[in-house]
Amino acid sequence: MSFLLGPISGALVAGGVYYGFSNLIRTRTQQHINDLHLLSTQLTTTPPPISAPDPAMSRIQPRPFSTELKSRWNDQIAAVFSTVYSLDRTAVEWGRSLIYGPAEVPASPNTSSRRDTESSPTTPTTTTTTVGAS
Repeated sequence: MSFLLGPISGALVAGGVYYGFSNLIRTRTQQHINDLHLLSTQLTTTPPPISAPDPAMSRIQPRPFSTELKSRWNDQIAAVFSTVYSLDRTAVEWGRSLIYGPAEVPASPNTSSRRDTESSPTTPTTTTTTVGAS
């Protein structure tokens, strides 16, 4: 009888393990089916509207002092950049006049085409003399 006791106890343990795992798989599968069905119905039905809070833009009060301060700051920075730009243009024109001589200023469209010689500044002329043996 002892030769039958080993295989029978092995078969009994294997059957118990098989039953335990198959039962566990069956219950978990049923839980997943129920969860998927619940999620599917929740996705297909329209949810009730949610009352959302007002947007942040409507909740923030305007601050006129900070706006005025920022505006004045921007104006001052723009004035600094404008001044630096005009100084740069003046320096460039001064450098050109040093290197190439004074440039003729074209008549602007706001002035008349006739130039008055008395009111226009005269540009000094330079004469060069060559010193050398002939």
